[in-house]
Amino acid sequence: MTSRRLLKAAEAIREVVASAILTELRDPRVKNVTVISVDVAPDMREAKVHVSVMGSEKQKQNSIRGLQNSAGFLQQQISNKIESRYIPRLQFVLNKGADNAMAVGELLAKIREEKEERSLPTEDETSQADISRPDPNETAPANDATTEPG
Repeated sequence: MTSRRLLKAAEAIREVVASAILTELRDPRVKNVTVISVDVAPDMREAKVHVSVMGSEKQKQNSIRGLQNSAGFLQQQISNKIESRYIPRLQFVLNKGADNAMAVGELLAKIREEKEERSLPTEDETSQADISRPDPNETAPANDATTEPG
């Protein structure tokens, strides 16, 4: 169970790390990185930083390596801006949530297209429907056999 104190610390660490990556980190490998969330251990000695990286798989791995190499600098930024007994050791984890969401979106688009293709009548079906359906503008012929003499 996470306490309120840990949640507040995790959010503060997320803000500091995100800001430092955006404005102060000069590693050319770290590009298009978004800090999603931070999970802090109960003893505040370790923190997992969940990041999302836009780009190819190679770019994602390079960004994670760059972040791991910059962990000391980022920990120093945390110690400068957050007063705490322990500064957590940072571990960076690639969050696959954005990739999964894009994959689900593509699957849903394919399903929608297939449904639309199935719901459209084929050329044979439309010609058969035109033949069997009476024209509403024509008057129906009177059937003399059903009328009663008056």
